[in-house]
Amino acid sequence: MKLYKGKISILMPAYNEGEKIYENLIYAYKIFKKFRFPFEIILIDDGSIDNTKDRVLKAVAECKEINLVSNVRNVGKGYALKNGFEHSTGDIIVFLDSDLENHPLQVGKLLKAMRDNNADIVVGTRRSKKLKAKYTLQRKILSFGYYLMIKYLFKLNLTDTQAGIKVFKRNALEIIFPKILCKKFAFDIEILAIAIRKKFKVIEIPTAYIFSRENSLGRIKIKDVFDMGLDTLAIFYRMKILHYYD
Repeated sequence: MKLYKGKISILMPAYNEGEKIYENLIYAYKIFKKFRFPFEIILIDDGSIDNTKDRVLKAVAECKEINLVSNVRNVGKGYALKNGFEHSTGDIIVFLDSDLENHPLQVGKLLKAMRDNNADIVVGTRRSKKLKAKYTLQRKILSFGYYLMIKYLFKLNLTDTQAGIKVFKRNALEIIFPKILCKKFAFDIEILAIAIRKKFKVIEIPTAYIFSRENSLGRIKIKDVFDMGLDTLAIFYRMKILHYYD
């Protein structure tokens, strides 16, 4: 039995990833070729100021399934994924971070879970007893703190909303995206909170994660943590007070 119906679009946002982006794209391309389904990889360059765009264009010239979408300026991961979705043609949409800290092979696990559970959305989770995430103590503390915050605010039955690997049926995103306002890190919680509000079936499965950034927080700065908290409270206000998503 196939793991999918139709074409798969893999959306990979990137910002200043010039050092590894070509190699990561070619590696992901080879992995998805082995799956033997129609696919496209859409790399969204979110206003990088290094050589990311040039390195992506090199991959584009070599592989017809790889496409580049460029944002004029750096806006944020959420905006980048929304822009990538608008350029996609797949029946199933995959979000995959371009640093490949989530291995592309794991997309197959998510597709199988989507099929077996008749789910609309499948989220990878790093909070698993079976698969221990290999990342720093500071990152674990922040992740757990944010998990408690969203559990209290939104009553979501999910342990990890921020993992960089998710799979969606296209029709779900067509309904959800027009309501999305977050452009940066709180984008993930907004999309999932809306999904559950709209009665889409959302499940999560354990996925392995390898933390590779030298900085203990990765790309996330202290200001980003503060902004993410404010954006999350804004989502709560729009959902519970304004009923904006209804």
